[in-house]
Amino acid sequence: MIELKDVCKTYFRQGITNEALKDIQLTVEKGDIYGVIGYSGAGKSTLIRLVNYLEKPTSGQVFVEGKALDSFTVRELRTVKKGIGMIFQHFNLLNSKSVYHNVALPLILSKKSKREINARVTELLEFVGLSDKASSFPNELSGGQKQRVGIARALASNPSILLCDEATSALDPQTTRSILQLLKKINIEYNITIMIITHEMSVIQEICNKVAVMEKGEIIEQGTVLEVFGHPQHPTTKTFVETVIHKSIPPSVKRLIKMENGSRIYSLEIIGDRASEPLVDSLIRSHDVKVNILFANISELQDTTLVNMYLQLQGEPSAIDKAIVYLTNNGAVMKEVVEK
Repeated sequence: MIELKDVCKTYFRQGITNEALKDIQLTVEKGDIYGVIGYSGAGKSTLIRLVNYLEKPTSGQVFVEGKALDSFTVRELRTVKKGIGMIFQHFNLLNSKSVYHNVALPLILSKKSKREINARVTELLEFVGLSDKASSFPNELSGGQKQRVGIARALASNPSILLCDEATSALDPQTTRSILQLLKKINIEYNITIMIITHEMSVIQEICNKVAVMEKGEIIEQGTVLEVFGHPQHPTTKTFVETVIHKSIPPSVKRLIKMENGSRIYSLEIIGDRASEPLVDSLIRSHDVKVNILFANISELQDTTLVNMYLQLQGEPSAIDKAIVYLTNNGAVMKEVVEK
């Protein structure tokens, strides 16, 4: 659906060279809600602007639906770009025009008939929950309502791809959740592929099925959300993941841990259906070890449960070894923690 191959983007200004993107390899498949996350200056917005050719790569190619964007004429490219909707952080609405006119604008520019425009705008305003705001003006709306107008406008031309550049960063948490649920609804009901640029890991956790993490113009890690959240490899990715999934013992708890003779501490991770099973209770009942749960956290990713625990096990070395085998055989990923 969307593919970036060997993409580099370099800016040259007043004798200064700035490599905004370096050797980007990225594939977004049809139906994905693909998140791209990174700190400010990571190159996220530059990357998304390449997908609709608001920016052209210095080298490499961008493909949309299997066709390289640099192979089109200017006229052909205009047609291709009609299939790519864009949602902006600050809404980009025309304050002098009504909600109806803002949504209708792409259709007016495409010279659609008044009948077609009215039918499509009416449908979209109902879809985003703003049927009663058609005659209102942007300055009469809340931030969430403005973004819903922006979404309706982006959908006006029936795009197959929807690009979201920090679409929720100007909104409060409750409004953000409602906008993300609307995007999920768009993905399912309209079968639109969505690419989201954000610096908030909670946005990725909420609706994305895949994610790429960027730093200094490079993709440092990518994969399914479950893979990246469950087993982050790069330090930056780990920092992002820790903002939504707490996987380590709080310092206040660490200070209270008493390492008695024969005790060992393990981190434990369970993913999927086994997370609902009483595994620790079964361990206590079936093995001659004392179990102290130092920390536990349950998260949900793409309708999959992820459990993280820290267990302090005390007993004879052979009994602890058997306990570890038991937990591992029942789906737990175990790792001994050497330091407190």
